[in-house]
Amino acid sequence: MDIKKMNDKNVLVTGAGTGIGREIALEFARQGANVVFHYGRSAEGALSAVKEAQEMGVKASAFQADFNEVDQVKQLAKDATEFLGDIDILINNAGITFNKPLLEVTQEQFDTMLHVNIRAQFFLNQQVVKEMLKKGKGAICNITSIHGLAGAPEHSVYAATKGAIIAYTRSLAMELAYQGIRVNAIAPGWVNVENYAKIVDNYDAEASNEYASKVIPIARAGVPDDIAKLAVFLCSGDAEYIVGQTIVADGGTTALLSLAADFRASNPSRFGKGYLPGV
Repeated sequence: MDIKKMNDKNVLVTGAGTGIGREIALEFARQGANVVFHYGRSAEGALSAVKEAQEMGVKASAFQADFNEVDQVKQLAKDATEFLGDIDILINNAGITFNKPLLEVTQEQFDTMLHVNIRAQFFLNQQVVKEMLKKGKGAICNITSIHGLAGAPEHSVYAATKGAIIAYTRSLAMELAYQGIRVNAIAPGWVNVENYAKIVDNYDAEASNEYASKVIPIARAGVPDDIAKLAVFLCSGDAEYIVGQTIVADGGTTALLSLAADFRASNPSRFGKGYLPGV
């Protein structure tokens, strides 16, 4: 008998039309869950994923919502609940990225980033948790980024939203854990997704992968499946004792001391000379 981790669970995944979100939603479907795929603009990726999920024998549908509008966020929660019956698991993946020098950021850009990346996620959690509390159980996984943990030039606004997700994940988890709802987060590092080709001029996937192999300790960039399997684990019974944590999945990127020499070669310098025996 094929026993799957998520048989008969009902899952809502936001930002599920492309990249990490799409793969997370499909992985839940592979594990037997019924899935709602949310998308923001283009329906193509979400609709094709719905078809894939249905071919696996699970219930699936796609709903659109503009995450710059709280009313649409609330409607998404309602539509997903009506389609699935209830929501056991919520994956908050939807978000937008943005880089610009501090002095060039406009108020409209700032507001849009915060509205889409943190305000929408917060109020979607609010709507879904209302229903989860009636059952006394549920799991939420908020997708953040290593930008919330380490600094990069021209990413101050984006990093602010990702850091906020990490902070409120901890607090929300403490508020809900004793009521049967577990909240955690994932902070992905460099994960290759199809949108790179749209936003990076003259994007060269082969050159990108070659560069990743040199700067990431595991010697490769991540793929959406790396994050998808982790999301399923965190929301499964296997992770029952994990609460309020942000799990970093970055191939060792943030663990590497930036001042270190090439991590692939032995360091010719010997600190401790004259202080420790044998040095």
